[in-house]
Amino acid sequence: MTTPPCQIRAADHLVDLLQAQGTTDVFGVPGESYLPVLDALHGRNDIRFVTCRQEGGAAMAADAHARITGRPGICMVTRGPGATNASAGVHVAYQDSTPMILFIGQVARDMVEREAFQEIDYRRMFGQMAKWVAQIDDASRLQEFISRAFRVAMSGRPGPVVLALPEDMLYDQITPPAASRRAEATRYLPDPEGLVALRERLAAATRPLVIAGGGGWTERGRAALAKFADTQNIPVAAAMRSQALIDNEHPKYVGHFAVGKAPYLVDALEGSDLVLAIGPRLGEMTTGGYTYLTPPVPAQKLIHVFPEPEEPGRVYEPDLALTADMQSFCEALEQLSPVAPERFTTWLAGLRAGLEGYGNMAPHAQDAFAQMVGHLNDVLPADAIITNGAGNYAGWVHRFYRYRRLGSCLAPTSGSMGYGLPGAVGAAVAAPQREVICFAGDGCFMMTCQELATAVQHDLRLTVIVANNNRYGTIRAHQEREFPQRISGTALTNPDFCAFARSFGAEASHVSTLDEFKAALAGARARGGVNLIEVAQDEGLLAPGVPLPV
Repeated sequence: MTTPPCQIRAADHLVDLLQAQGTTDVFGVPGESYLPVLDALHGRNDIRFVTCRQEGGAAMAADAHARITGRPGICMVTRGPGATNASAGVHVAYQDSTPMILFIGQVARDMVEREAFQEIDYRRMFGQMAKWVAQIDDASRLQEFISRAFRVAMSGRPGPVVLALPEDMLYDQITPPAASRRAEATRYLPDPEGLVALRERLAAATRPLVIAGGGGWTERGRAALAKFADTQNIPVAAAMRSQALIDNEHPKYVGHFAVGKAPYLVDALEGSDLVLAIGPRLGEMTTGGYTYLTPPVPAQKLIHVFPEPEEPGRVYEPDLALTADMQSFCEALEQLSPVAPERFTTWLAGLRAGLEGYGNMAPHAQDAFAQMVGHLNDVLPADAIITNGAGNYAGWVHRFYRYRRLGSCLAPTSGSMGYGLPGAVGAAVAAPQREVICFAGDGCFMMTCQELATAVQHDLRLTVIVANNNRYGTIRAHQEREFPQRISGTALTNPDFCAFARSFGAEASHVSTLDEFKAALAGARARGGVNLIEVAQDEGLLAPGVPLPV
């Protein structure tokens, strides 16, 4: 039987739909459950399939790609084990409000509900960590589902979408609908009366503090926030892992909230009389376990701005709640006439002094690893991308590196170990013209170290800095607090990281001093390609300035 010329295989239609939405890269691990899609990608120059080595790494790379491009990161995995591995990256995207679409090959439609080979009900599995989960049983509805997936992933609070693809459906022949329209993020303008109320509260404040965070930011929104801070002379802090939302060298930037608290910033938040939270959920880490702001009604007046109306009031009852996307809201803020900028001068100066005293501006006064991180400020371009996963080593990175451009800080607010390397892969694919530096602890690196093969195979340009202290540092720190000097399960025996990296075809160096690090970094930057620098971290430190008890 011949196929009518107007028909197309479902898998080819799916790839065409991705191309119509602007997709240029797909991250994944191949699997037999979506072979027709892999076949449809064969020979195409408009979409690259980036072959990863583990599905969790593929999903994390897709997350990083989305943070750089602003479009949903695309990941494809096989059913069962592939999907469960990928869930680590989906959870990162959910908590970080990153647009992503995960496509999962599924068992054939006539095998559903039989617990067939690797069968899982993905609606149940991903229901709590995705914005929308669906299965496309009818190939003629592919365009409907994919168009909706892009819009759901980008709208309101961005996040991941999961679509299951029954393997037999991908072989179906269909008549495609009209050409697909490219989805764009929906804009939500702030309520004009709410802006008037905001200005009134700002006019009555003496110690206002902006906290910027969350997803869905654009370069235009970021610039408008900086202009608002300048006009009003108001200090801006960043929520956890959101430091790139304002240039850290901006005179109104006063620091960020993180796992390791900055005492001056905690005091400032507790002493503020008006908190303007633009975009963050005000979660556990940013609020110090819900103690810097106490629910349900904080002592400070709280204006909470979020792209979905359900979030403000979920934990904290705000004095004023506003629903808007970040760009629209900050553009509206930019238009507000000055309220009383001279009134905030002393308040701002105190916070700036706290930032400088805490060490953000003076890593040279700290330990060797802090000096190495500080050296990056001197040599890297402003648009360099820094990625990291989770671990105590990240405390050095986020305290001493100054993030200067949107997308320069790629790190999981979910605290997921292993994000750094696949995040660097996704960033290097999305922005090959930008320098990409990955930080990882020894334990963190080993979670996804196999993605070195991905970086080498695809001729990427990135440098991995492994801080090696031979332990799971964060958990050891918790042990020292709860059960002093009773080490259990946190000591690590590591491989020769340099030999390991070279076995993949990467260049590698081992350093222990600042001068050695400078030379190794300069060599890596000059060479390009994939590089690894192992840093022998001081095992006597738990965190910057925090010695290990003896």
